[in-house]
Amino acid sequence: MENNHFTLEISPSGNLTNLVLTEDTHQMNWVIDSNYLTQTGYEEKDKLFGSFSLTVDGMKLTSADTAPTIIREAAQALVTYTFEQIEVIMKYDLKQAEDNLVWNITMKNLEAKEVNISDFAIWSSFSYVMFRKNDLNQQTNHSAAVFTSISADYSKLACIRRSNEAPHLGMFQTKGQTLSVGTYCAYNNLFFESVSPSLDGLLFHQLILAGGYPDSFENADWLYNKTDFALSGLSEKEWEYKLQSFESQQDFYQIGQEQHGHPVFNFEPLAIAGKYYYFSVQLPDNKYLTDAYIEYLDRNGNRKKENIVGKIKRMKQTYAGKLLFTVPGEHKITIEIDDQSFDSIILNVMEPIKTIIENRSRYISDVLFNGADSENPYSYSPLSNQGESLGKLSLVLKNNLLGKVNAKEVQQVEASCVHYIREKWFENGEFTKPVYLYGDFYRCMDFEYIAHVFYLLSQFDQDILQLNEPDTYLSWAADVFSLRVNPDLHNTPRGKEEAQMLGVFFLYIDELMAELKNRGLTEKYEEISALWSNIAQTVAKDSSTYKAAVTEHFYDNAGFGPAAGALASTKHHNAAKRYGELVLANIGFSNDFRAQSPDRWWEALSYMIHSLWGGVTAAACLKVYEELQDIRYLKAAYRATIGILYCYDTNAKATDTKLTTGEAASTYSIAGPHINRPDLSRNRFGQSTFFRDGGIFTRLFTKEEETADWDMGEELVAYLDGFGKKTFLYEEDGKIAVVNGSIEDTEDGLLITSYAPYPSEYYFYEKDLHFVSENGRLMPQVLLVDGQFKAKEQLLTRE
Repeated sequence: MENNHFTLEISPSGNLTNLVLTEDTHQMNWVIDSNYLTQTGYEEKDKLFGSFSLTVDGMKLTSADTAPTIIREAAQALVTYTFEQIEVIMKYDLKQAEDNLVWNITMKNLEAKEVNISDFAIWSSFSYVMFRKNDLNQQTNHSAAVFTSISADYSKLACIRRSNEAPHLGMFQTKGQTLSVGTYCAYNNLFFESVSPSLDGLLFHQLILAGGYPDSFENADWLYNKTDFALSGLSEKEWEYKLQSFESQQDFYQIGQEQHGHPVFNFEPLAIAGKYYYFSVQLPDNKYLTDAYIEYLDRNGNRKKENIVGKIKRMKQTYAGKLLFTVPGEHKITIEIDDQSFDSIILNVMEPIKTIIENRSRYISDVLFNGADSENPYSYSPLSNQGESLGKLSLVLKNNLLGKVNAKEVQQVEASCVHYIREKWFENGEFTKPVYLYGDFYRCMDFEYIAHVFYLLSQFDQDILQLNEPDTYLSWAADVFSLRVNPDLHNTPRGKEEAQMLGVFFLYIDELMAELKNRGLTEKYEEISALWSNIAQTVAKDSSTYKAAVTEHFYDNAGFGPAAGALASTKHHNAAKRYGELVLANIGFSNDFRAQSPDRWWEALSYMIHSLWGGVTAAACLKVYEELQDIRYLKAAYRATIGILYCYDTNAKATDTKLTTGEAASTYSIAGPHINRPDLSRNRFGQSTFFRDGGIFTRLFTKEEETADWDMGEELVAYLDGFGKKTFLYEEDGKIAVVNGSIEDTEDGLLITSYAPYPSEYYFYEKDLHFVSENGRLMPQVLLVDGQFKAKEQLLTRE
C-alpha cells in the first residue's frame, strides 16, 4: 500500500511490518522489522506494531489468540480480530490525506450486555533499535529515539532519526484517549566477555488505552491515569492516530496545531518555589480556553487542585500565565478547551538548588565515607571498581570550592585519594601500572574520574590539605590523565583503543592544562597538550563516520556527547556540528519535564533519565551552544539538565522512591508501565535493583540493596560549571526570553532572576552582551536596561 508519502506492508498476522517515507533518501523502515528479530535471535515477535492484549471481564486475550481477517483495498487495509465477546478492528488508511497515514482502532462489544475492559494495550513498535552491528550509518539513519507527550486528548509521539536528519516521523492522537506509553526492552550484553562494542538491544513501545499494569498494582505516580472503562452492550469505542513526517521540533508542534488541532505550550521545565513562573499556550484557530487549573501534592501528600483561569491573559490565540508556587514537587497544569477536551504540561517545582547540592555534599561526607577503621578504609560507599563511583568525591570538592570550605569534607577526600584510590587502581600506587580490576582487563575510562578528583583537590590551599602539597595532586592528575589518553602507555589492544576514546575529561581538560602551565609544570603541560590536540584532531578528522559515537556500546551518548563538547571546546566547528546533531536528536522534548532526558535505555531497560550520562550529555550540549550559539543547543541542554536534577530531588512525590535529605538515585524510568519490571514504572532506583533478575547484573553488583547512587556526582560538577552559575538570554519572535531564570518587566527595566545556585554569569550572545561578576560574587538578579546589564546601580559594559 502506498500514497505520495508512505509505503507500508501488513503481515498475515495483521502487523505493520514495513513503513517507509517516500521522501526519505535512506528508505528507513520506521517500525521494528521482524526479519531483524529473526537474524539476531530476539523472540519478541509478539510485540510487533499492531499486536495487542486486552482483558475483558477478567479474561485475558491477545491478538495472537485468533487469526485476523484482512481486507485490502487500494491504499487501505482493514484488520479485524474477532473474539467471543469483543471485536478489535484496525484500519490503516492512506486515502484520507496524501501526506499522512491514519491508524484507526475500533473496539466493538458483540454482546448485548456491558463488558468491563480493565486492560487494553497496543504495541506501536517504532524502530528504536541499537543494532548488533558496528555500522554507524545504520545506527544513525535507520534507528529513532521515541519521545512521548501524554495528555488526555492530545497525546503524540515524536520519532527522531538519530542522525537528526529529516524527515522524522510524528504520531498525533486525533480520537480517543491514551493513558500512557509503556516500554519493553530486549537486549544482549557481552560486557564481561571482553568484547567492545558489547551491547545491543531494542525498546518496544506500547500504547496504554486502559489499565496497563498488573492486577492490584499501585505506585506513587498520581500524574497519569491507570483506569479501565466499560463498554455498553453492542456499542463501540474508537481511537485514532495520524502518522506524518516532520522536519524539526518546531515543525512537529506546528503540524500538530495546524493539521490535527493540538495546542502548543511554551513552558520551562523548572520552577523555583517562591519565584515567578511564566508559561503560555497557543490554541488552534477557532478554539478557546474555557478552564485551567494546577494539580500537585501538598507537603502531607494530599492532592490539591487550584483554578488559575484568573491568572491567565489572552492575546488572540495565545494564553499566558504568571504563577507563583509555594510547595516543591511535581505540578500538573491542565487546560480545558471548548468545554470538552483537555491538555496538560508537567513541570517540577524545586527548592533552591544550592540547598540540594550542599545537603548532598554533607550526606556523602557524613554517611557514605568509611573511616580509617572500616573494612575498606577511606573509601566511600557503595564500593565499585568503576571510576564513575568517584564522581561523588569530585562533587564534594566542587561544592567546597564554590561555597564555604568545610575542611573535614575536603580532608576526607584527600585521605581517600592517598590511601584508597591510588592503592586500589594502581599497582603499588604507580600511575603507569593499572590494576586489572575486571579479571583480564582494566577500563581506561576509570582514570578520567580519578584525574578529575586529583585536579580538584589541587585547587585547595595548603592550610586545608594535610597529606601533600597542592602541586603534588596536580602532578598526580597529569600523570593519571596521561595514562587515560596515551595509547603508548598500554600493552593491551583494548587499553590502546580505549585510551583514544573521548570521555568526561572534556569537562575539565582546559582547566587542568591552564593550571599546569600557570604553576610551572611545563613538561607535563606540553605532554598533555600534545595528546589532547592529537585526540581532538583525530576525532574531528573521523567525524564524517561518527567514529566517536562507539564506546563499549555500538552507539552511545557517552561517545557522541563528549565528542560534541570536546570538538566545540577545541574550535573544530564543522565536526562539532556533525556530532551536535546526534546530541540534539538524543535529547527529548515533551509536555512532561521527566521525558525531556537524553535518550538511553540499558541502565533501566527502559527509556530513562540516567543522571551521569544524561548530565554529561547536557553539559556537552551547553558547550556546543556556547561555541556555535545555535539556540537549539541551549534549549536542549536546559531541558536535559532539569531531568537530571530530578534524581537528586528530595521533594519528588510522584515516584515510589522517596529520598531523604542528601540521598540520590542515579536512574529514573520515564516509561509507565516498565513492562520488564512493572515495579520500576516511573520510579527512581539504582542499577543494583536488577540484581534479583540474575544474569549479568549478579556480576556487576553484590546485592540488591546496594545504594542507588554509586555512579553519581560527576554530572553535578558539570552542572555547577554550567547552569550552576550561568543564565542565558535570547531573542525569539521579537521578544527577549531567558533560560535558567525568570524575566519580569519592571519600571527599572527587565529584571532577570537567575535559577543558578551560584549565580555569577549572564549571557546574551545575540546582543554581544555578557556580565561576569568579580571573583565569582553571587548576583542572583540583574537588570537589562537600554541594551546593557545593570547591577548595583552601575552599568556593566559590553565586552
